[in-house]
Amino acid sequence: MSEPAKPPRPRPVPVPDPETAPYWDAANEGRLLLQRCTRHGHRQLYPRPHCVVCRGPVEWEEASGRATVYSFTVIRQNMVRPFRDLLPYVVALVDLEEGPRLMTNIVDCEPDDVAVGAPVRVRFDEVTEGVRLPFFLLAGS
Repeated sequence: MSEPAKPPRPRPVPVPDPETAPYWDAANEGRLLLQRCTRHGHRQLYPRPHCVVCRGPVEWEEASGRATVYSFTVIRQNMVRPFRDLLPYVVALVDLEEGPRLMTNIVDCEPDDVAVGAPVRVRFDEVTEGVRLPFFLLAGS
């Protein structure tokens, strides 16, 4: 007799803190934010309390959601639930049009269709009730 199937385990979700809360709140609204230095315009992501270049003040701005694949790998083996149910999946570094680099997943495509330099666009998916995360699609899809 076989063991009954275990229910899927929810994906890990971010735990916002005061610095990251605006980013995650915007993601739940379907918006991608990054920080911009108010002194000289340097853009950065992940959230920090100040500019990493000059230590000046930063403010939030909405990103276009367009990016280019900088690098990627295809995960074909992962026994950690819930990720094993997603196999194979693409983990990528994408360069946002505005400059910062973001680690993400490229979704809804064949892994072999992903290439360095490919244009991608953001999409927000609910990974557990009330939590949406940014993922990227190949721009032509």
